[in-house]
Amino acid sequence: MFKLRSKLGEEYSPLYFLSALGAGGAVITFFMYLMFMTPHEGLPLPTWETLQAILQGNNPVMQTLVVISMLGVILLALLHVRLLVWNIREYQYFKRTEAFRKLMSSNAEVQLMAIPLTLAMTINVGFIVGALFVPGLWSVVEYLFPLAILAFGIVGWYAARIFIDFMSRVLVTGHFDCSSNNNLSQMLAIFAFGMVGVGFSASAAMSTVPLTSGIGFMLSLLFISTAGLLAATKLILGFRAMLEYGIDRESSVTLWVIIPIISVSGIALYRLSMAMHHNFGLHIEPIQSLGLLSVLISVQILFALLGYVVMNKMGYFSAYVFGKEKSVGSFALICPGVAGYVLGFFFIHIGLVGTGLLAKNSLAYFFLLVPLVVLQIQTLMTMFNLNSKLLTREKTVQAYPDVSSRPENG
Repeated sequence: MFKLRSKLGEEYSPLYFLSALGAGGAVITFFMYLMFMTPHEGLPLPTWETLQAILQGNNPVMQTLVVISMLGVILLALLHVRLLVWNIREYQYFKRTEAFRKLMSSNAEVQLMAIPLTLAMTINVGFIVGALFVPGLWSVVEYLFPLAILAFGIVGWYAARIFIDFMSRVLVTGHFDCSSNNNLSQMLAIFAFGMVGVGFSASAAMSTVPLTSGIGFMLSLLFISTAGLLAATKLILGFRAMLEYGIDRESSVTLWVIIPIISVSGIALYRLSMAMHHNFGLHIEPIQSLGLLSVLISVQILFALLGYVVMNKMGYFSAYVFGKEKSVGSFALICPGVAGYVLGFFFIHIGLVGTGLLAKNSLAYFFLLVPLVVLQIQTLMTMFNLNSKLLTREKTVQAYPDVSSRPENG
């Protein structure tokens, strides 16, 4: 494991939480293989028991897939926890600095939303690890769903408190610098609310207890609808400033923040439709899911292309990813890769396979998976590169005096 920098003080930024968020998202990329490519009859997701049945079987290809995916989940979950603990500790040091007080009186106060965003991801990671590695967990899962709702409720309250404090300050004082809002960094708040909303939707979709499902359903809609309303406002304001002043180079990566927002919101809406289907008698046809996912994928592709062209023209990748320039905001590159990959899996399996337009395990099926696997590998490489560049301690070279300047002995 690499050694992390410590006590950054004024050099710290709440955006460092995105490093832990990215590692948590990477956990989900490996979970997707188990979710959609392994059998788990009668269960909404794979469990320890379903994976053990595969490992004890006689299908070496499936066994290899399971072993690699489980290793990926556990290693990246450990990385997520390590980076989360590091960020919490560094944030406590940062709160004592003058830089923190300046942040709390500027547009950048929205960066604090990265904290509840990451904590919501931690709950998701914990649920995945529990399902995959704790024997018999699914037999008591109905007792865990209320606890999950409570946990997301606490994180949601924390996110709402940060955002309301920020918005009430700028609405009362009017000290919001629109000229420096020439990016989509304010969309971080929407991402956080969407992550909380998709967390609630898991209990709504997977619980078989109508009361539990209904509570998760309503709370998920509360945060998803809030995110939708705020997204409309922040998107217009951000593009208004970008069209007038041009996008800020270092913040151009925020053009891609729409991609994970689309993924978490879209998956939440799909899960809520499943809750209505399974628990409340509303029949949902597969073609309806395909229509929803097609719209979401289309918007993601639009912003993926737009963001790439803009960042490439401004030299963002050559400077902040492959070059020597450092920007903590470049951690925002990881989530779009994860989000595009995850929604791609939903599109292929729920949309195309679910409607019968694509046969699972066919040549066309694996052909469509190839770009997703490439995207996963590229995202993981970028994540580890940024971790090494921005988080690790720089090696110090011991300086030796010039021997030619030493006085002769004797």
